[in-house]
Amino acid sequence: MTFLTADQILSADDLQREPVSVPEWGGTVLVQGMTGTERDKFESAMMNDNLSGVSRDRALDNYRARLAAACIVDESGKRLFQGSAVKRLGEKSAQALSRVVDVASRLSGLTDADAKELTGN
Repeated sequence: MTFLTADQILSADDLQREPVSVPEWGGTVLVQGMTGTERDKFESAMMNDNLSGVSRDRALDNYRARLAAACIVDESGKRLFQGSAVKRLGEKSAQALSRVVDVASRLSGLTDADAKELTGN
């Protein structure tokens, strides 16, 4: 059996991307799974300083927009939404956001169990 080297692991192009049709927005977006660091930052936004989950209401505040913004990228992998644009994204169609979030969750390895753990529910 041959094992991977550190260089092989670090040079692997392992971020999956998937085009998602969003008819409500008039086209297709490119959704990319989060890196480990990006997912840690995303999840840490739902934690208190003592690393316990925050209230479900706070954790889920603008959740769809935050997750979609973390994963919608251009062809070079650069995020399209940052800062105040994330809040504005949250004002778009819930159906459209859900379509993107479903793919973003799958590509980033986020499960319902993860959400329950983070919200303490």
